[in-house]
Amino acid sequence: MSGMRVRVAGAGVVGLTSALRLAEAGHQVEVIAAGLSESTTSSIAAALWYPYRAYPETAVTRWSAASFAALRALSADPRSGVRLCPGRELFRRPAPDPWWRSAVPELGRVSADQLPEGYLDGYLLTVPVVDMALHLAWLVARLRELGVGVEVQRLDDLDAAFTGVDVVVNCTGLGSRELAGDRTLSPVRGQVVVMEQFGLTEWLLDQSEPAELTYVVPRQSTVILGGTAEEGEADLEVRPAVTEAILARCRALVPEVAQARVLDHRVGVRPARPAVRLETEVRARGPVVHCYGHGGAGVTLSYGCAEDVVEQVRQLGQG
Repeated sequence: MSGMRVRVAGAGVVGLTSALRLAEAGHQVEVIAAGLSESTTSSIAAALWYPYRAYPETAVTRWSAASFAALRALSADPRSGVRLCPGRELFRRPAPDPWWRSAVPELGRVSADQLPEGYLDGYLLTVPVVDMALHLAWLVARLRELGVGVEVQRLDDLDAAFTGVDVVVNCTGLGSRELAGDRTLSPVRGQVVVMEQFGLTEWLLDQSEPAELTYVVPRQSTVILGGTAEEGEADLEVRPAVTEAILARCRALVPEVAQARVLDHRVGVRPARPAVRLETEVRARGPVVHCYGHGGAGVTLSYGCAEDVVEQVRQLGQG
């Protein structure tokens, strides 16, 4: 069977890229989600390509490499919201090459004279940075060009999504705790500060303190400052004390932050899982291709995982 009827549940970057690749492969696709764009976790992300809090390493490296290539190609289209940006990850002690080294074309080392005080090592690399407001809108527009409907509809039961379709693709992120009964999923709270662009052209990242990340990521008209990784926390209220701590850490790395204007404060919840779930479950109503649990690497894994989703659906069509 070819040209299967597929309903994708979830309109974050994983759901939309899966729907896009499925439509490009010739399937009849529609997307349903409890909310679009600004209401998704993806919209909060700094969206710096980086395999953060996603497992297993071998699969994540493969998905990350595929997404890197896809995003690099999209950077030629300014409407996509994707651009390539140089940056540095800084370490307070010597660091080996990262486990995902093969996913990037080049990885250099920060020279000693370019290391801020207190740092002993650093990676130097150019990666895709995605303005999620632009990219999510671009994805929805591209889907509609391909005849894919994108509708707001809350789903309380995966089996209910089978009406009129052959396959359901579950990209509901943290929502899969209830929809798929997956208690291995857990929330990891992330808070960021959005500032006006002050001429920053490179990103910086310091993960020395796992719960209190420090990153400064430039976009076209804004700069994203972060962040946090609060295990088991799902509170979406902005915490002023956390904001002040983020600003202090980022000022220490990039002094110009002190002179820039704060535009917004945002909070999102990452869908953490011991391993990304990308597999087919056969239910009484039909097959569900699950694709969730991407941790803090939804953008980084999205296009690579979408390719595997298409392959899973292709295999179902041959069965």
